[in-house]
Amino acid sequence: MTHQPLITPADLMVRLGSALGVILLDVRWRLGADDPRGEYAAAHIPGARYVDLEGDLSGPPDEQRGRHPLPSMEQFARTAARWGVRPDSPAVVYDDNGGMSAARAWWLLRWIGHEPVQVLDGGLGAWLAAGGPITADAQTWEPAPPAEVHGRSSMPTVDADEIVDGRVDVLLDARATARFRGDEEPIDRVAGHIPGALSAPTTDNLQADGRFRGADELRARFARLGVQPGRRVAVYCGSGVTAAHEILALELAGMTAELFAPSWSGWIADRQRPVATGE
Repeated sequence: MTHQPLITPADLMVRLGSALGVILLDVRWRLGADDPRGEYAAAHIPGARYVDLEGDLSGPPDEQRGRHPLPSMEQFARTAARWGVRPDSPAVVYDDNGGMSAARAWWLLRWIGHEPVQVLDGGLGAWLAAGGPITADAQTWEPAPPAEVHGRSSMPTVDADEIVDGRVDVLLDARATARFRGDEEPIDRVAGHIPGALSAPTTDNLQADGRFRGADELRARFARLGVQPGRRVAVYCGSGVTAAHEILALELAGMTAELFAPSWSGWIADRQRPVATGE
């Protein structure tokens, strides 16, 4: 069964009101956010479980693997089970930042083989605009056996050696254009981009209201960047979080891409690797 990667607020309301149920995950996080867990505690979609991006969606700190390393598959399977995710559990993830952090949870669930997962298009803002309810009530749920969650991954990754050796045909940099060019670098110690990469900011995947652009529009966008059938495409960002958003947008366009999980922060950990600036 093919699962659409996005769900609308209206469709989520129907799902929450049905007997089928859904595992709802609140992945509010952004760089510099004061207290996303407190924001969740103050107001969230009824039934949602809070997801800590750095604690739940990342492995232990590791310079070579970037600022937000992937957890192991086994570790993340245990985390997903703690949320109550079973193989047949439909899951919906949301944030309040255009899907930038929710897409990381979407990617990771798909990575461990959990296919029935969707991102709430437009996030919490779209939910509220559609008249969706919110609550401050604490949520409780039953955990699932972790062995049932881990399946075959549908989300491939690429490593630095494959990029250096030219085995990737199209390499997309999902960060803001100013960071790609090296005009500024507010987070990592080196500014610039991986040589040969193309600037493809994740913000360009979205409409003004924070919802994803349509499939045709996204397909045209990525075609202009050289994404074509049969070409190997990889995506990176600063730490591997928003690159998942780009992979989601590519999937909406009917295209596939691999994640360079260490991303820019992992690339520059090896001082022998080349760095480019400018366009």
